[in-house]
Amino acid sequence: MRILMLGAGKTGSLVAEVAREHGHTVRVLDINDNPNASALTPTLLADFDTAIDFTAPEAAAANITAVLSAGARIVVGTTGWYARLPEFRALAAAKGGALLYGTNFSIGVQKLFQLTAELARLEGYKFHITETHHATKLDAPSGTAITLHQILEAAGRSAEITSLREGDARGTHVVHAESEADFLEVKHEAHSRRGFAEGAVAAAEWVNGKAGCWEFREIFPQL
Repeated sequence: MRILMLGAGKTGSLVAEVAREHGHTVRVLDINDNPNASALTPTLLADFDTAIDFTAPEAAAANITAVLSAGARIVVGTTGWYARLPEFRALAAAKGGALLYGTNFSIGVQKLFQLTAELARLEGYKFHITETHHATKLDAPSGTAITLHQILEAAGRSAEITSLREGDARGTHVVHAESEADFLEVKHEAHSRRGFAEGAVAAAEWVNGKAGCWEFREIFPQL
């Protein structure tokens, strides 16, 4: 596959490295090389099977618009733009493009989502979500914490979210459940960014040749 990597930060650089390990050809565009998605012309995008975005919310929204408008495919690990999801879903349908997005591409976090759904079935418990990330993370709460909250809400449970921004923390998410009788928690702590990178490359491989719009949780069982 030919992959266009959008974003040369710590995660984006690792995604590019993992993609090459998988035998893919990768070109990297840093956010400074692609202001307001100006580099993402239909001619450029035609040279790639899919793009992968790990940039920032505003940049990601511009990148998604450009890629889908060209009828191309994009995997998005950036969060903070989801208010525009209905617009992008419609654009993908109109242009025959593909958007595969996720609040977290880590395989371990996908298991955390499944365990949280199990935990939410408990009666008589109060729930709380705590998430910790590096000090430079722009959005709070994290997209992963919002997904955890949505999972609990879908089961009729309410939960507050506590967001912490500390140093170079790579990402920790904890779901607490407490009753009068006991206390339970499920936790995911990232030791490195490699889990996110492996999941993002797997997502790019899955979406190749497809058209539509999906969340990573939807297609994860197919990987």
